[in-house]
Amino acid sequence: MPTAIITTDDLKEFKAELFEEIRELLRENQAKVIKKEWLKSTQVMDKLNISSGTLQKLRDNGTLSYTKIGGLIFYEADQIEKILMENLVQHSKDKK
Repeated sequence: MPTAIITTDDLKEFKAELFEEIRELLRENQAKVIKKEWLKSTQVMDKLNISSGTLQKLRDNGTLSYTKIGGLIFYEADQIEKILMENLVQHSKDKK
């Protein structure tokens, strides 16, 4: 089996390459975290199975925050999921 000699310069080069790969992975993950998904009113109504009037009430009473651009209203998908989980009702099997 041939012997390979690793020099200090080889280790420094490896270190630089490794750090660069780690930085790239962190940049990619950060971009994924920052990216938010926004839903239009019709998408929210479909997801929650509610009418436009109910959606208006949820905006008016502060349950759902929104962003309005021109005539379009957008909602954060994460907030919709959070509200659904907060209002999750679990039934026990031992009902009498």
